[in-house]
Amino acid sequence: MKRLIQAACATLALGLAGPAVAQTTLKVGSTPTGIPFTFLDTKTNTIQGVMVDVITAVGREAGFAVQVEPLQFSTLIAALTAKKIDIISAAMFITPPRKEVIDFSEPVYTYGEGMIVPKSDTREYVTFADLKGETVGVQVGTAFVEPLKKSGLFAEVKIYDTIPDILRDVNAGRLKAGFADGPILAYNLKQGLFPNVRLVESYKPTVVGSVGIGLRKEDSELRAKIDAALSRIKQSGELARILEKWGLKPSVNPS
Repeated sequence: MKRLIQAACATLALGLAGPAVAQTTLKVGSTPTGIPFTFLDTKTNTIQGVMVDVITAVGREAGFAVQVEPLQFSTLIAALTAKKIDIISAAMFITPPRKEVIDFSEPVYTYGEGMIVPKSDTREYVTFADLKGETVGVQVGTAFVEPLKKSGLFAEVKIYDTIPDILRDVNAGRLKAGFADGPILAYNLKQGLFPNVRLVESYKPTVVGSVGIGLRKEDSELRAKIDAALSRIKQSGELARILEKWGLKPSVNPS
C-alpha cells in the first residue's frame, strides 16, 4: 500500500509539473532601431517596446514563452522562412507582397508614414509632389520604398539601413526630406536627439497600413492561437494599456 501511495504521489507531481516543463519557447525576431515598437534598451541590453510587450502578452495567453532575437528589419522575413526564428513581432506592415511569402496575425496597430525635413525648412508639405526634383531618404525593406521610387518625382531616393540614419542625414542637411513609420519618427524626435529636424504635420500619408505578427504559412495552428490571444488582450484592454505605455493612441488612422 505504501508503495502504491508513493507511486500515485509521484504521478501527481509529474502531472502538476508537466505544463511548466513542457511550455514551448519561440524565437521572436525584432529590430533594435524601431522605437517605440522595438528597440535596444542599452541599460538592460535587451529588445523592448510595443511589439515586445504585445508578443509577450500574446504568448502568455497562448501558452508559450518568447525569446527575442535582434535582427535588422530587412532580414526578418528571410530569417523566418529559413526557420532561424519562429515569429516576427516588429513594426512590419501587412502587405500583399509580404503575404505571398509569409502569413500574418490579425492587425495589431494601424498608421502611415511620416515625413521629416530640416527644422529650417518651414514649408507645409502635403504630398510627394511638393518635393519634386529633390533627394529624399527611406528605410530599406519598408512598404514606403516602392511608392517613392514609382512616383518618378525625385532626383534620388536614397535607401538607408535604419531610421536613425535617415534622421541623422536630415539633421545634418544632407537630405531634403526623409520618410519612415510616423510613430517611430515622432517618438525619436520627442527624445530631443535630432534638434534640427521636424515632423511635417501637414503631410498626408500615401501608405497607411496595419502592423501584424508575422508567421510561416505552414504554421496555421500557431496563427489561430495567436489570433485568439490577440483578441483577448484587445477585449481586456491590455493592448490599449501597452500602446498608452509607449505614447501611442489606441487607434490611429492618419489617412
